[in-house]
Amino acid sequence: MTPDEYCQQKAARSGSSFYYSFLFLPAAQRRAITALYAFCREVDDVVDECQDPQLAATKLAWWRQEVARLASGQAQHPVSQALQAASSEYGLPPEQLQEVIDGMEMDLQQSRYLDFRALSLYCHRVAGVVGLLAAEIFGYQDRRTRKYAHDLGLAFQLTNIIRDVGEDARRGRIYLPIDELQRFEVPAADILNARHSENFRRLMNFQVERAESYYAQAIAQLPAVDRRQQRPGLVMAAIYRTLLDEIRRDGCQVLRQRTSLTPLRKLWIAWRTWARG
Repeated sequence: MTPDEYCQQKAARSGSSFYYSFLFLPAAQRRAITALYAFCREVDDVVDECQDPQLAATKLAWWRQEVARLASGQAQHPVSQALQAASSEYGLPPEQLQEVIDGMEMDLQQSRYLDFRALSLYCHRVAGVVGLLAAEIFGYQDRRTRKYAHDLGLAFQLTNIIRDVGEDARRGRIYLPIDELQRFEVPAADILNARHSENFRRLMNFQVERAESYYAQAIAQLPAVDRRQQRPGLVMAAIYRTLLDEIRRDGCQVLRQRTSLTPLRKLWIAWRTWARG
């Protein structure tokens, strides 16, 4: 199996909505963005699947060394070998790949966030930086497109947090800011014990509205000259905004269930959004 085939399998197997935004890209860009996605999955899986925090930290330290090897053309892992080629072709800064690992390390160091400012740093590292890297692969003429890509990454991560409240709570994590739990009078114990309430619904509606504001802000910042090149992000935004609508329509029942769209529906949204240009 080649490094590119390994990354392709990892992306397809994940079932992520991101996979559908890559489908219509030219082959070289599709390989590069799939390698970037596979890298993010590898380092994220270290934190999610490793029960021993010390072992997880050791594995992330190995990935830090691997990014350094990648930068010098000596990558060992199939994912980083594929990403090495993409980094060379599209000029992906290795320090930004290291920053993604910084974000994953935050999951080993804390499970709560005092306020949205603190959460924003986490979102920047695990998603905003990925948006910047993706923008390099897709291409742009106007540097303002970088701000669009960063904010769109934040919107995606806020959506993930909303969708995965229950799943994260079962891992002992609550990403919803502590001061917002207090404002809406939702005890952390309610989330950890999956107790849905009217206050929780109000809290989650607030989260959905904020995520929506980030989508609107990001897309408003996208220069017209780069809209066609940045279509993969617009495809992803269309899929994720539809997911947000479903979550709100279900009354934000995210503590015991994980709302998702069918593959066919994702494919339809992707094709329709791409065709619009």
